[in-house]
Amino acid sequence: MASQPSPSDLRRAKYARRTPATLSELVGPEHGTVRLPLHLAWSGLTTFDLDQPRLQMSYYRIVLAEGQHDDLVQFLNPDLLVGLWPTLRTLVSRDVREVWESAFDQLADSARAAA
Repeated sequence: MASQPSPSDLRRAKYARRTPATLSELVGPEHGTVRLPLHLAWSGLTTFDLDQPRLQMSYYRIVLAEGQHDDLVQFLNPDLLVGLWPTLRTLVSRDVREVWESAFDQLADSARAAA
């Protein structure tokens, strides 16, 4: 009898399907004000000033948790993601963190360098 995947395994598989193949696919803004669509920011704030660190972190946390592949590509910036990752990784779920660090050595390296 085959064992059932755990809820965490199912969540990681969901996040892995959404993740881009490379960070270079990400073309999101690095500065300025961005309005997220309601399917991402469905509860609370929808407009984020990326030049304000707290709003920047909230924006990235929301996009990583709620975004589909096209959202991740459109709204995330590769340089900003790598730079924010040491702090951001503590704000996202373990499943998101594990998927992204497994997929992208740059993020795992950034986290290790900051430790």
